[in-house]
Amino acid sequence: MRRARRNLAGVALFLLAWEIFGRSGVLRREFFPPPSTVLATLGRLAGSAEFVRDVVATVLAWLIGLGLAIAIAVPAGLALGNVPVLRAGASAIIEFLRPIPAIAWWPLAFVLLEGGPQTKIALAVYASVWPILFNIIYALGEVDPQLIDTARSFGLGRLEIIVRVKLPDILPFAITGLRIAATFGLLVIVSTELVFGGVAGLGTYIIKHGEESGRIDIVLAGAVLVGLLGYLSNGSLAALQKRLVAWSPGELR
Repeated sequence: MRRARRNLAGVALFLLAWEIFGRSGVLRREFFPPPSTVLATLGRLAGSAEFVRDVVATVLAWLIGLGLAIAIAVPAGLALGNVPVLRAGASAIIEFLRPIPAIAWWPLAFVLLEGGPQTKIALAVYASVWPILFNIIYALGEVDPQLIDTARSFGLGRLEIIVRVKLPDILPFAITGLRIAATFGLLVIVSTELVFGGVAGLGTYIIKHGEESGRIDIVLAGAVLVGLLGYLSNGSLAALQKRLVAWSPGELR
């Protein structure tokens, strides 16, 4: 409760400072509207069927991309973390691909996937895979060898050690990687919609009804909504992490 009160106090101070600056006249209000205007715009947009449809399209693409990233990163991370030969053979390729921003692959993804929602989903998958993958590989490398030796002394085989010893030990880090991946995935989905448009989505709505018409309040309302989605996602996963692995909350990597 104390932490929640501190968070609320910080948000209130931020909104107050924004409101004062927005109404100060330093910048014209149509260029930098105060939060009262932005929140009122967001409330009006919530009653628009087109806006709701675009938000749903963004959230669905985000969830699909995150689900596919989990399906790829978890088995790949387990394989690379448990088989040193595989990890050594794949390390150069991984380190080459990892620094390339997802948005840089858009032209190739557009050609291969012929545009549409599948393009932004594919880019979100690319961005979301790395945090989960590397947290799992890192965690497997940090498993206490004494735990493994103890399991072997009780007659556990290789697969049993992975399931009963390693998986519980890496779970906190895997969930932490998922929290980071969720943020990256949302960022890439909205960024792709903003930059390239062409399909239903929150970013496309912002471009169409906000930037093109000079409605900065719509642009900021969309940004606030994206921030809320990211905050709720991280908070939900953090709560899940605390419930599932209360003994070890994990670290951000």
